[in-house]
Amino acid sequence: MKTWDAIIVGGGIIGLSLGLALRRKALQVLIVERGEPGREASHAAAGMLAGSGGEIAPPLTTLTGESARLYPQFVHELQDESGINVDLRDHGTILVSSRPDFPASAEPLSAQQLHALEPSLGLEEAKPAAGPETAFAFLGERSVDPRALVGAALNAARHLQIDISSGTEVQSVLVSEGRAVGIRTDKTSYLSEVVVNCAGAWAGSFRPYSFPVRPVKGQMLAVVRGPALRHVVRAESVYLVPRTDGRLLIGSTLEDAGFNKQTDVNTIQKLLHDAVELVPAVASSKQHEAWAGLRPGTPDGLPILGETATAGYFVATGHFREGILLAPITAALMTELILRRPSSLDLARFSPLRFFQATG
Repeated sequence: MKTWDAIIVGGGIIGLSLGLALRRKALQVLIVERGEPGREASHAAAGMLAGSGGEIAPPLTTLTGESARLYPQFVHELQDESGINVDLRDHGTILVSSRPDFPASAEPLSAQQLHALEPSLGLEEAKPAAGPETAFAFLGERSVDPRALVGAALNAARHLQIDISSGTEVQSVLVSEGRAVGIRTDKTSYLSEVVVNCAGAWAGSFRPYSFPVRPVKGQMLAVVRGPALRHVVRAESVYLVPRTDGRLLIGSTLEDAGFNKQTDVNTIQKLLHDAVELVPAVASSKQHEAWAGLRPGTPDGLPILGETATAGYFVATGHFREGILLAPITAALMTELILRRPSSLDLARFSPLRFFQATG
């Protein structure tokens, strides 16, 4: 029976990135995905690479900052191995807030500076969205097209001869004498002494551990033929993310709705209304698409990264809203752990042992 050096459960950007990192170290890798690779949270993401700011939990800032630093090289390798442009943009982000507690790295903007950066987001136009005390700042962040990113990662995985099994659901990690020896799916079994749980919102759905990862629904839409924004624009109620191909993404919600990925017309219209209040020219755009994704959330808002109490069984999940951003650093750190090399960063705060619950 064929064996692999590592089996990764989950074919989103976290699982694909880790698979590529391990393959580049000459490991034979199998990725097992319950549906279609890259079609869950990674497919639904906006792609803002926000490495700092109030939305990032303090324990995460070291990881997000380092991952943001790694991103250009990460993208270069993916594009080189796949031949796909992932639309990495570095025009930066404009922050709009009625509570101007901007990150220290943000640069406050006057009305004149704002108009020079983004003519379609004039001060007087934007004020109705947040009131007369609205303030603006510029933050040097990047954005990426997650769908192109996942497509590039899949192409790269095929190019590097990573095995992928899709449409098969993992039921349990196989354990012998206290260590992982493979996985059992609804169809067959696969053997490996390294198993990595990168199953996102489904990470707690198979034995032997029940990790408290829950799906957090986010609804979004994309419009076309609207304002030609250059920068990501983030306000308190909505954000807008431009793509080079002319699409403008508008999001997003945070909903505890289980595994329901249906969109709601009223919710989508509310997002569109908030976007128009922020950038009135959005009113002339045409709705292109609406969708919802399931982010993997944890009780403490932090990812789960590390080895379980079962030797050889690792976890890399629970990235919530930061999965796209944290893909490079997650792949690098988990590769170090799997290969038993010294870790570049202290991962104790993210250990899966904090949620250890055996289900038998």
